Amino acid sequence: MGLFDFLRGPDINEGVSTYHNTAGAVLLDVRTPEEYRQGHIPGSRNIPLQTIEKVVGIVPAKDAPLFVYCLSGARSRQATGALSQMGYTNITNIGGISSYTGKVER
Repeated sequence: MGLFDFLRGPDINEGVSTYHNTAGAVLLDVRTPEEYRQGHIPGSRNIPLQTIEKVVGIVPAKDAPLFVYCLSGARSRQATGALSQMGYTNITNIGGISSYTGKVER
C-alpha cells in the first residue's frame, strides 16, 4: 500500500467482476439518460442520481446487493449515501465508467 493509495477511488473493473459473481446483484448507473445512451455497462439499470428514490420500484428488497457507478465516482458516492438513508444495506460504490476497460452497450 502506497502513501497516497487512499486518494484512489474504487476500481470499477474489480467492482463489475464482483457484481457478476454476486447472486441477485443489481448494477445501477446513476448518470443522466443521455450519458447512459452514449454507453453503459451491459446489464446496468439507469436510475439518475436526481431520481434515485425510483430505485424502490426496481429493487424493493432493502438487502439486495447494489453496485453503483457513474462517470467519475462522485455521483455514485452521493447515490450510495442516499440509498443508505433509504434503508438499503448492501451497497457498493464501484466508481466511474471513465476507468472501465470492459465492453459497453449503446
